[in-house]
Amino acid sequence: MNDILPIILPILAVLVVIGVLIPVLMKTRKNAKTYSGTRDANDPVQAPGAGTLVEDRPAAAAPARTAPDDAVELEEPTVEVPDDAAGLETVPVETPLPVAGRLARLRERLVKSNNVLGKGLLALLSADKIDENVWDEVEETLLLADLGTEPTMQLVDALRERVKVIGTRDPEHVKALLREELIKLVDPTMDRSLNIERHADKPAVMMVVGVNGVGKTTTVGKLARVLVAEDKDVLLGAADTFRAAAAEQLATWGQRVGVPTVKSDIDGADPASVAYEAVKAGIDQEVDVVMIDTAGRLQNKVGLMDELSKVKRVIEKLAEVDEVLLVLDATTGQNGLNQARVFSEVVNITGIVLTKLDGTAKGGIVVAIQKSLGVPVKLIGLGEGADDLAPFDAEGFVDALLN
Repeated sequence: MNDILPIILPILAVLVVIGVLIPVLMKTRKNAKTYSGTRDANDPVQAPGAGTLVEDRPAAAAPARTAPDDAVELEEPTVEVPDDAAGLETVPVETPLPVAGRLARLRERLVKSNNVLGKGLLALLSADKIDENVWDEVEETLLLADLGTEPTMQLVDALRERVKVIGTRDPEHVKALLREELIKLVDPTMDRSLNIERHADKPAVMMVVGVNGVGKTTTVGKLARVLVAEDKDVLLGAADTFRAAAAEQLATWGQRVGVPTVKSDIDGADPASVAYEAVKAGIDQEVDVVMIDTAGRLQNKVGLMDELSKVKRVIEKLAEVDEVLLVLDATTGQNGLNQARVFSEVVNITGIVLTKLDGTAKGGIVVAIQKSLGVPVKLIGLGEGADDLAPFDAEGFVDALLN
């Protein structure tokens, strides 16, 4: 036995040393994977909440990179830092067209809608004889344009009275009357500004909500692009954790406009947790605006709507939610109005974004939604392009319909 001990003891010692070194080496490797570049004082510390990735601000000189197929999945949240961009081709951060350019695009895109609303009404009201049949057709035209029953009756009654008093048949005069009454319906007095001013010690927080397929993630990306052009420091939160590739889509927008994106690397992660981490990162990094993209909700699914309410409550543990934008597909007409009513009951909607208002939509839904909810349409999406998002302007919208 004494002869065996001198042999066993060195072996045991070697095994102990190996057992100690393995965890150290693995931790070193993990840290090397986590922090691929030099961190500075403004980088956020690792936040609680497994699987949440707090990306650093993308380097303007570096093109977007995809993770290798054999990337090691980390158990803890990481702070992703872009590799040194030296020697890589410079990719400038995108900036949007000026507001005037986007409004001009709006007028072009609404040409197809003229036949439904503007031109149809002008043709009727310029007839040699305006009798009850004509007014019935005017009413039908407005209803087909999704104006809604109450606004339609309001507009028809006002036009009846004015045409009767003035007794004009001149097309230009009739067009001026119609323009005045439509502008009243669209209501230029509503406050359509976005609540995006940073508070003394916290960023402004914006939630973007809506059903699947209306273009929420794209709207967040386009709006971030506009805010960056206005010298706002923006951070994106990918709280749509259910739709495949939603987080990657939002992160791609972040790369394009030069802003960081907080996302989860776990499919089906808790969206409230991701939203919380995004706001926390925004506070830590002292940004101006945190924009939270949420998962699509079917308005008739109680559980999903309750979860949306939870996202808002969790965010408010850290900061006030200043803006809740509801994104609606303008082509859905009255169904979009039903969606708006349900969402307004769950979260306090402060503004509407109408997407796909590119000529296929009828336009009247703008009036119907505002009348029903008392909430202004603040933005309109005109198509798929990066610049196809414009602030809503009542007079400009009516002029686009009538010209």
